[in-house]
Amino acid sequence: MAKYAKRTNYRKTYPGLSEEVVEVLEKSDRKMEYQQYDLKAERYRIDYTKQTVAHAPSREDSYERLLEENRQFADEGERVEDAAVKAVMLEKMRICLDLLTLEEQKLITELFFKGKSERQLSRETSTPHMTIHDRKIKILGKLKKLIDRK
Repeated sequence: MAKYAKRTNYRKTYPGLSEEVVEVLEKSDRKMEYQQYDLKAERYRIDYTKQTVAHAPSREDSYERLLEENRQFADEGERVEDAAVKAVMLEKMRICLDLLTLEEQKLITELFFKGKSERQLSRETSTPHMTIHDRKIKILGKLKKLIDRK
């Protein structure tokens, strides 16, 4: 890793700047140097009296170096516990859907599995929109009770 590029002499480059502005610019340069080099550099401290060398690793790791060390990374996918709970809930939902009447099953299938809107279903069946909405709410309440009992 190359050391940060040379610092700009703001007093010489911009002679009209106030001391406060120059100080802020110099601090900003130092912060950039710290972020681009100091955090990424490994350090060795030599204690000549004890004749020891202490290694201070970089405070920023690269993905490649971690792979070389065979480090394990958490999987971004679904956890096993979550998958098991989801499978149980889906099975419970399937059983409860089978307990609904055919008309109720059809309404839920059209709205939730086929992705139709209440208005679209209203036009297709010539049933008022609010009637479909009320039926949906009633069926969902019934499903909730069935699921809670199981």
